[in-house]
Amino acid sequence: MRRLLTLLFSLLALVGCDRQGRPVEEFGLDKLAKGVSTESEVRMVMGEPDHVRTDPQGAKILEYPKGPEGARTWFFLIGSDGKLVDYQQVLNEKNFARITQGMTQEEVRDLLGRPRSVVQFKRKNEEVWDWRYLSGTEPRLFNVHFDIDTRRVTGTSSLDANNY
Repeated sequence: MRRLLTLLFSLLALVGCDRQGRPVEEFGLDKLAKGVSTESEVRMVMGEPDHVRTDPQGAKILEYPKGPEGARTWFFLIGSDGKLVDYQQVLNEKNFARITQGMTQEEVRDLLGRPRSVVQFKRKNEEVWDWRYLSGTEPRLFNVHFDIDTRRVTGTSSLDANNY
């Protein structure tokens, strides 16, 4: 029993927490603090972002997809003062529910980041983007279907990634 408890506590110690007391979901997040860390510190910890968007006020969103087999995409919001405002993992049910018929490909990209894959089905006049994500502990694929001509969302679907 003593060995089991020691092993359990050792495993819990390896998991760690970030500065806000939440379990660490990504290596390096525990080294960053909202309102304190700078953009250069985020880049040192996370590496070079896959994509950077800047708004007219000078705030930036740094995008870090962890695919194609990873199940997370991180967005880091950097304020116009160069400090980390917030970060979030965007591949989740809440964001998927925000995808609606008629949205543009750019709007979807701004919500979910770079897709894992893009496949065209010319006979159906359809292009499908997908993202791998976790639903609890189960890997799944979230798909967004676009009309090839209008490049607008026609629907969404989800499937078990283990059967793909």
